[in-house]
Amino acid sequence: MMDYQSVFEVRMATYDDIDDIMSITKEAFIKYAELAGIETTAALTETYEDVKRDIDTKIVLIALSDGVPVGSVRVEVFDDKTAYFSRFGVKVTSQNNGIGKSIMNLVDRIMKKNGIKRISLHTAAKISSLIRFYYGRGFYIDSTDKSKGYIRALLIKEYE
Repeated sequence: MMDYQSVFEVRMATYDDIDDIMSITKEAFIKYAELAGIETTAALTETYEDVKRDIDTKIVLIALSDGVPVGSVRVEVFDDKTAYFSRFGVKVTSQNNGIGKSIMNLVDRIMKKNGIKRISLHTAAKISSLIRFYYGRGFYIDSTDKSKGYIRALLIKEYE
């Protein structure tokens, strides 16, 4: 009998991953903009240099399924032991199979190891699948705003 087990790997990104990260981010955020009912988002206008700078200054993770890049996230850690989670994306064809959870699990481990007290993120309040995903990972909605032209929820997860 054949073994159809898929192998996930989530690791720190390198410069060699930039093109894949840009591709994953673009695909995920085109879908995000569509679901949020907005024209575009800053994630869709970033350059190679923007991603390179994030690799230099943030925790940038990439997820692979059977060696193929399928997800990524960026986390900025601040001096006050808080962090901001952004540019989280999983290729549409790889969603709902545990890759997002695997990425979140590694983020949680890194945050706890580094003594981070709280991590926050913004997401479109009307994309219920994302809100449910984040709630399932221990986040809660702190507030909402329309500063980007649509209702964004500020979600927070506390590690203490």
